[in-house]
Amino acid sequence: MHLVDLWLTRSLSMCLLLQSFVLMILCFHSASMCPKGCLCSHSGGLNVSCSNANLKEIPRDLPPETVLLYLDSNQITSIPNEIFKDLHQLRVLNLSKNGIEFIDEHAFKGVAETLQTLDLSDNRIKSVHKNAFNNLKARARIANNPWHCDCTLQQVLRSMASNHETANNVICKTSVLDEHAGRPFLNAAKDADLCNLPKKTTDYAMLVTMFGWFTMVISYVVYYVRQNQEDARRHLEYLKSLPSRQKKPDEADDISTVV
Repeated sequence: MHLVDLWLTRSLSMCLLLQSFVLMILCFHSASMCPKGCLCSHSGGLNVSCSNANLKEIPRDLPPETVLLYLDSNQITSIPNEIFKDLHQLRVLNLSKNGIEFIDEHAFKGVAETLQTLDLSDNRIKSVHKNAFNNLKARARIANNPWHCDCTLQQVLRSMASNHETANNVICKTSVLDEHAGRPFLNAAKDADLCNLPKKTTDYAMLVTMFGWFTMVISYVVYYVRQNQEDARRHLEYLKSLPSRQKKPDEADDISTVV
């Protein structure tokens, strides 16, 4: 019985020692995988915080098990294609307060289905590719950007979840219609379908062109008629100005004889 107790005690000690060793290895592994300048912690998954890290681009060595990723308050200017493609567990992505101007078409490929929150507010985004947010299920924050309101932006917002709320927070810095500048995009979209403007503009241009040609033809016909009338009038006046033909004496005598 004493041997059994001793064996159990040693086994329990070995298990605790092994568990501590495994935890230490895991912690060391996570710490070693943490991108330079970032802090990594475990709380409901791996949280990677790279806020205020003076980053000029998105790190390419992000741990695949990242769940929360904070890249706010840096100097990032673009989001390249498939930069997050290996982060299949990513739920929160914060890219606010950067200098982002460009978002490539496939920037969120691999995480569009899993993301729950995407923060792109307070950047320099004017426009994005119409497919940039395709299949994105996240609640997106894209306010405080110098948006150019046009057909592409209208298509982008229609494809996003929570479209109404997102569109209501987008202010048109510039627009294809000058009167929409400075107004919320949602109000601009109510006033006019921005995707139909090019067609309407083309139709208007064609109408103006046709009217111009029609005016030219009418003007030419009027000019031609007036010119002919003027020539006819001059010719008539010329005929009237000619002296009348006088009868010869022999012609008068012949007439008298016949009578």
